[in-house]
Amino acid sequence: MWQMSVPWWEFVVRGIVVYLFLLVFMRLTGKRQTGQYEPFDLILLLILSNAVQNSMNAGDNSLVGGLISASTLMLCHAALARLAFHFPRVGSWVDGKAQVLIDQGKIDQNLMRQELLTREDVEAALRAGGCLHAHEVERATIETNGQITVVLRRRGE
Repeated sequence: MWQMSVPWWEFVVRGIVVYLFLLVFMRLTGKRQTGQYEPFDLILLLILSNAVQNSMNAGDNSLVGGLISASTLMLCHAALARLAFHFPRVGSWVDGKAQVLIDQGKIDQNLMRQELLTREDVEAALRAGGCLHAHEVERATIETNGQITVVLRRRGE
């Protein structure tokens, strides 16, 4: 339980590498993966966590090794959050930028393809925003967390 089979620093290095790998992977797969969890998205996250477990612990199941790995991941996350806060360029790379999906009732089809959004995804966001059709929308934005916010046109416009 207390005896580690690999040196402590190896847990730290492995944790940092896995954290950075998953950060890049999740960033490259688009906002949908972070903001709009479907059942298959959750399954992917669960399988990913299991898949990277052994790469982080090198087969060591000690309590100390697990605590070092968990601490490394939390410190990586805290450090990246601080960097993103103090350096906007890092923040925009990590979090992305909000993008306009619908402007004055016109849907950006290229952005839908880029973000892997289906017509059903957009229609669900519109319903959640209080409308049924894109022409009722002044602007709909895909936020950095993957959620779609909808601003309706004023009546009579």
